[in-house]
Amino acid sequence: MLSVTNLTLSFGKRILFEDVNLKFSPGNCYGLIGANGAGKSTLLKIISGELSPNQGKVEIAPNERLGILKQDQSAFDDYSVLDAVILGHGELYQVLTERNTIYSKGDFSEEDGMRAADLEEQLAEMNGYEAESEAAMILNGLGIADELHGVWMKDVEGALKVRILLAQAIFGNPDILLLDEPTNHLDIKSIRWLEEFLLNFNNTVIVVSHDRHFLNQVCTHTADIDYKKIKLYAGNYDFWYQSSQLLLQQRRDSNKKKEEKVKELQEFIQRFSSNASKAKQATSRKKILDKIKLDDMGITSRKFPYIHFVPERECGKSILSVENLSHTLEGEVILKNFNLVVNQGDKIGFVASNHLMISTLFQILAGEIKPEAGTITWGTTITHSYFPSDNTKYFEPSQTLVNWLRQYSKEQEENFIRGFLGRMLFSGEEALKKTTVLSGGERVRCMLSKMMLSGANVMMLDGPTNHLDLESITSLNIGLQKFSEVLFLATHDYELMNTVVNRVIEITPHGVIDEQMSYDEYWNNTTIEAQRTKLLSTPS
Repeated sequence: MLSVTNLTLSFGKRILFEDVNLKFSPGNCYGLIGANGAGKSTLLKIISGELSPNQGKVEIAPNERLGILKQDQSAFDDYSVLDAVILGHGELYQVLTERNTIYSKGDFSEEDGMRAADLEEQLAEMNGYEAESEAAMILNGLGIADELHGVWMKDVEGALKVRILLAQAIFGNPDILLLDEPTNHLDIKSIRWLEEFLLNFNNTVIVVSHDRHFLNQVCTHTADIDYKKIKLYAGNYDFWYQSSQLLLQQRRDSNKKKEEKVKELQEFIQRFSSNASKAKQATSRKKILDKIKLDDMGITSRKFPYIHFVPERECGKSILSVENLSHTLEGEVILKNFNLVVNQGDKIGFVASNHLMISTLFQILAGEIKPEAGTITWGTTITHSYFPSDNTKYFEPSQTLVNWLRQYSKEQEENFIRGFLGRMLFSGEEALKKTTVLSGGERVRCMLSKMMLSGANVMMLDGPTNHLDLESITSLNIGLQKFSEVLFLATHDYELMNTVVNRVIEITPHGVIDEQMSYDEYWNNTTIEAQRTKLLSTPS
């Protein structure tokens, strides 16, 4: 059992949350949600003991162990991948290390034998004899192949390190599992494995994620940080959204009725307060008026940008034809004889075993790089806009946001530019921020603003949800659903893909799968799974 009592945390005058009282029970998975900066990761740090609150306490039942998804990727560089995972259960790792040290001695004393026997007993109690096989099973489930298990962590690339640290967190059946953005850098197969693992996990889980589909799949409860409070809802993300919106509307309706009653009473009092025969009634109504209190709606930390793509013209019949497109990068074949015909109304979700294939394809289609071979033919009615996975070059040299956006706008008046930026959450002085100091999420909102101003009828988006909070992702989702023309989309956000695309193209090193269906249908089709397995297992 994990409980939080009278918890308050502030930084200077800024209060993140105050007087929070919560209980987290075994067998439940709690999705921790809130706007960027609301305090989600901070709460996890308080629970783990990494950070102290201003007041209040966190209580964990005696002998219960925490499993924590670490953020420091270099902390375990001097360990093998397998050992790094087992380190998730620190006590078990120490027992294993001491036992192995004793057994490696050349002069094995009687005292060593007694200590070894004691360690063997501890290992049996902690299921230590299964440690390596359990660690390997978790690694394999998260897409870390056997040949990497003995490699030093310092020699593993960053994206794989994240998966290994996730394996470390869930290793050894911790009593309380704290996961901060666990689906980052996971492919859909690994995400599904993690979903299945958490669904079968019988202890307590608290997870922070911007992946709505993941939250809906695994969460039994939702803890919402807003209005400087943390409110617990029974149910997953969708249930929280429906419930919170219903409660909000009920409070608004209640206030509206109260306001109407106040107006009615005020009018009566004003009309009859000087009338002797009605004075008593006016006084009575004044007492009623004094008792009416409007519900405090508070100020939410959630902000939704206005994302709306309006094409200047419809696509004609001829949109895009790609024939025998090939390209290599640093000697590696990225695209080989790739062919594509795009039709009216296509909203294509792109998937690849190596995401560089998609990024390279989008860059070629956008005209940013030239392919080594093949032809690309855009229709005469087509204008396209591109959202790259790496947008760094778009924000140099340093300039104000107003001037940055003006270069992409037909309307040059500052009032128009500022109004547009305001709808994208850059109001007032925020519009004069320098482009070189923007956060990742702010850059994404700027790039989406650029695309909205383009009036393009074909949009190519490569990883648009990266760095966005749930509110911005929701707004983007709605904007793309309403977009009437052709869309190319690549994202790890399952919900976004499933609610927007009507065609899925998967690029593998040995061929392409192209199906006219929803994203969900695609990933649950056994015939396609067999085709994918065959393509991915084809020798190079």
